[in-house]
Amino acid sequence: MAETLYYRTASELSRELESKKITSEEIVRSVIERTKAVDGSVGAFISFDEDDALARAKASDERRSRGRELGPLDGIPIGIKDILAVEGQPLTCASRMLGKFVSPYDATAIRKLKENGAVIWGRLNMDEFAMGSSTENSSVKTTVNPWNTDCIPGGSSGGSAACVAAGEAPLSLGSDTGGSIRQPAALCGVVGMKPTYGLVSRYGLVAFASSLDQIGPFAHTVEDAALLLQAIAGHDDRDSTSFKTDIPDYRKEIEKKRGPWKLGIPKEYFGEGLDPEVRKAVQAAVEFYRSEGCEIVDVSLPHTEHAVGVYYIIATAEASSNLARYDGVRYTHRSPEAVDAIDLYFKSRAEGFGPEVKRRVILGTYVLSSGYYDAYYLKAQKVRTLIRGDFLKAFNEVDALLTPTTPSPAFRKGEKTDDPLQMYLSDTYTIGANLAGIPGISIPCGFSESGLPIGLQILGRPFHEGDLFAIANTFEQAHHYHAKHPELK
Repeated sequence: MAETLYYRTASELSRELESKKITSEEIVRSVIERTKAVDGSVGAFISFDEDDALARAKASDERRSRGRELGPLDGIPIGIKDILAVEGQPLTCASRMLGKFVSPYDATAIRKLKENGAVIWGRLNMDEFAMGSSTENSSVKTTVNPWNTDCIPGGSSGGSAACVAAGEAPLSLGSDTGGSIRQPAALCGVVGMKPTYGLVSRYGLVAFASSLDQIGPFAHTVEDAALLLQAIAGHDDRDSTSFKTDIPDYRKEIEKKRGPWKLGIPKEYFGEGLDPEVRKAVQAAVEFYRSEGCEIVDVSLPHTEHAVGVYYIIATAEASSNLARYDGVRYTHRSPEAVDAIDLYFKSRAEGFGPEVKRRVILGTYVLSSGYYDAYYLKAQKVRTLIRGDFLKAFNEVDALLTPTTPSPAFRKGEKTDDPLQMYLSDTYTIGANLAGIPGISIPCGFSESGLPIGLQILGRPFHEGDLFAIANTFEQAHHYHAKHPELK
């Protein structure tokens, strides 16, 4: 039976575990075999520990055999982006700088998964320190898109998206600073959710840009994404930005909230630069909602044109500050060529960081420097407030916004590596949600003529993830794009 399990949804697997039709060990052996079979071509994993995963699976089966009432994630394998701390496992952020570091503790999200009985399954590839949109910036390997291995999977959580799309795990965790969950989810044809800033604790998430980073789920279905978010959401005293709010039962929200909704179409997301195939697929999704009785209205987010510029000032400034701790002195790469303390700092950072990380640290240091702080960083923060105001004003009129997730389907490997600005524009439709701190979800809404997935993004009010899940599920259940899988040899 094991070979038939790897493309089952987490919810299906959970129900079959509960009815004792299968065991967690069978599920885990299935994803191990699948990973060994296809990851040589996909490159989603940096590392995995078979023995640990099987031990956790057997422990889950033993709990179930004793008749204990278990949660829906108990015994389900979940892949982890290599930016989240898991006690006793490598934590490299796909960087030479942390190449030999092993985490001494669990991130809060990981602790919660373990408390729910989930099987922590492997370390997933990413752009170095989450800085990138294609997973080509990893110092370890290049992850590819399972739908076309000549194309990129998106980034920075490319490994997290690719592993779910390829059947190497039914669920995974990623992080989203400017679209790093939603963009790869769209390009790999899976569901990806960026929660409201503060809903999921960032404790144990290696910081890139602290006012933007947020942890979220990848899954085959909206229901599965809701299941995973349910497990990791909630206030945490160890994270000063964690928000105290009641966490609803997201799966019940899907059933309870059936619309019809008033949905906004921001004109700024449908202008120049949008691929015609993406436009067609997203407009078809909009017409579906109209046919379901939803009221579709045009809205404007007038400061959207400044979002990319604002993001790359704020994010690089925070990266410059956060990455100052990697100094070659403590737990990071230490240059063997250094002759004194200053030399150690310079050479260790020069050797440990890749080109994109260096580019962003230099940009961030510049905008924070004396004489430029007011002109760049302070002004960017003011425009960020205007961007958030645009979204909140729109949500006074509508329940959610419908947009493309990405300007185009997945592009080919190497196509944009020599043009950082074009790479940055890959996140043009996702950055605004991070600046505003609002939730967003990407779901599959079609395919290009060449067979590449296309994503629909749904953006909502802060802490209204239940609404987004319900709206997304309505489309998913009518179209079943989530049931299509790439053909991997």
